Amino acid sequence: MLGAIYGDIIGSYYEVHCTKEYDFPFQKDSTFTDDSVLNTATAKAILLNFQPITRRQLNQRSREYAIQYQQYYSWFPHAGYGNMFTEWASSHSTRRQRSYGNGGAMRVIPIGWAYDDIEQILLQAKASCLCTHNHHEAIQGAQMVAVAVFLARMGADKNEIRSELSKRFRHPLAFQLDDIRPLYEFDSRTNYSVPPAIVCFLESTDYESAVRNAVSMGGDADTMACIAGGIAEAYYKEIPDFVRKFCDLKIDSSIRKVIQEFKRGYCPPLKS
Repeated sequence: MLGAIYGDIIGSYYEVHCTKEYDFPFQKDSTFTDDSVLNTATAKAILLNFQPITRRQLNQRSREYAIQYQQYYSWFPHAGYGNMFTEWASSHSTRRQRSYGNGGAMRVIPIGWAYDDIEQILLQAKASCLCTHNHHEAIQGAQMVAVAVFLARMGADKNEIRSELSKRFRHPLAFQLDDIRPLYEFDSRTNYSVPPAIVCFLESTDYESAVRNAVSMGGDADTMACIAGGIAEAYYKEIPDFVRKFCDLKIDSSIRKVIQEFKRGYCPPLKS
């Protein structure tokens, strides 16, 4: 869970100041963004109601996620949301938006931690998208990330994770970062940004390298690092102390409180 938020913080500066450098410096002006806020909102929705759902309960569950997204938007209205999400969240309506952006995928990290059944994870990820990202591309991207977190924390190796995701979803993963990095640019569409974010994890050697891979693509750095970092934490089960020290002081106390509660319930302690 913290792996996603740390990735968001580290990548936030480079969302605007894009870089292709792997050894980029951590920037003191980095901050948490909407990625951290909405992952926290997802975690809060799970804390309030963990109960598994059926397909018939998708709509009700989607409203529960939506309530938290709108509530957290009201608390952190300047965290850098997309225009469609801002319009929806400020309307106080649960009217569905058909966004195909990566905002649905970047906030499902808690779902991959909380549930122990892939079919339930698929349902929860879909429910989390229905009000804001009711588009097959966005829904599949969110499901893909949530399943990746689940497989990583359950001990699947990277070949198994790549194979399972490729088998279940249409998003291709059969490419290498070095082949696409030179021409890669900012684009928040799910199909463009989510598969590379997952490959940033698949090509990593530890948590830090997953985040550095994501930021150095020169694209939607905070969101891609949030996704890659969230999966990497689940897989490597450790985060360097210097990353913690850099990021911990940048997390709002109310966000920290929810994360700590969620960790106690659903995330085993990381390696010391």
